[in-house]
Amino acid sequence: MNNSILYFDNAATTPLHPKVLEAMLPYLTTQYGNPSAIYKFARETRKGIENAREQIAEAIGADSREIYFTSGGTEANNWAISKVAEANAEKGRHIITTAIEHHAVAHVCEALEKKGCEFTYLPVDAQGFVSPKDLQEAIRPDTVLISIMWANNEIGTIQPIQELGGIAKQNGIIFHTDAVQVVGHMPVDVSKLPIDLLTMSAHKFNGPKAVGALYIRKGTRISPFIFGGAQERKRRAGTENVPGIIGMGEAIKLSCEGLDAEISRVSALRDKLIEKIEAAIPKVSLNGPRQNRLPGNVNFSFDYIEGESLLLLLDMNNICASSGSACSSASLEPSHVIMALGVPHEKAHGSIRFSLGRENTEADLDGLMEVLPKIVKQLRAMSPLAEDDGFN
Repeated sequence: MNNSILYFDNAATTPLHPKVLEAMLPYLTTQYGNPSAIYKFARETRKGIENAREQIAEAIGADSREIYFTSGGTEANNWAISKVAEANAEKGRHIITTAIEHHAVAHVCEALEKKGCEFTYLPVDAQGFVSPKDLQEAIRPDTVLISIMWANNEIGTIQPIQELGGIAKQNGIIFHTDAVQVVGHMPVDVSKLPIDLLTMSAHKFNGPKAVGALYIRKGTRISPFIFGGAQERKRRAGTENVPGIIGMGEAIKLSCEGLDAEISRVSALRDKLIEKIEAAIPKVSLNGPRQNRLPGNVNFSFDYIEGESLLLLLDMNNICASSGSACSSASLEPSHVIMALGVPHEKAHGSIRFSLGRENTEADLDGLMEVLPKIVKQLRAMSPLAEDDGFN
């Protein structure tokens, strides 16, 4: 980590692990053969790709033939949803998802709606949980896919994926989960879970950017995503991002080493930060649950202030955080996830996410808390909302 900054945006991206870079370097320099060629030099590159595929499969309890490399989580989500819809159009065109999905799912759904697909967007409760009862009641004879994210990137809510996937399985419906925030941070074993398709992204667990994978359970009906060569068993054509794939394999292997201990360490930091913020700053509300929450996720709404203003002042103090999904940071609208919880519009605008990772320490929390209460007080002193409410 850059020692001059305090980094609390690990849900957006993580620093590359030094051992991952070390594993990638030969494939960026001397081992440059095209993995589709037949000569020995190229076969060594192919061997590296297949080794990475094995590493990823082992990490999530899959068969290596069920792992398909992509350019990242967004592409994997696009593939899963659009191509299941295409391959199963004869059965029906109804898809069930939720009101709090990442834009990489939500915007695919919007595009498919314009092409005639019908969607049910399940609501969530005040902590972001989907009701299994609501899911069961939403199923129709023409439902072909259920897509529910395993853990939310903004508020950290971990869904009861076993139960939700089980409902899909009982009804003979393909089940997809966006597990971008889960893989590398929580145990995953698809051999014991009713999951047909699972999305993951390397840069969320200290791997390189622009590489991810889609797990496709054997027998799942889905169309190819990119046509051209025979790469990825003719389902996703194009010369592979070899260094990225090698890096992803190494990163997932490293993330699984001592995972239970790391979960405990980061969860303790998370709870300590929540406690510190609630003790030091009045008029704050935790978004998402206190239990069944991602280990590193802390999301608060700060009354009477704009989240963007808070982020800018934090940035001036070399502190990195987020006002929601990194992919929508340019939007002036409040987070659709926070709004789905029933949070009022003005409070939703004041939401901030601090996401912890492997590099964070208790000293980082102390550094944040030296600055955060002062900035909140400064912004509230200028806020007409606080004045109207008699707070100042």
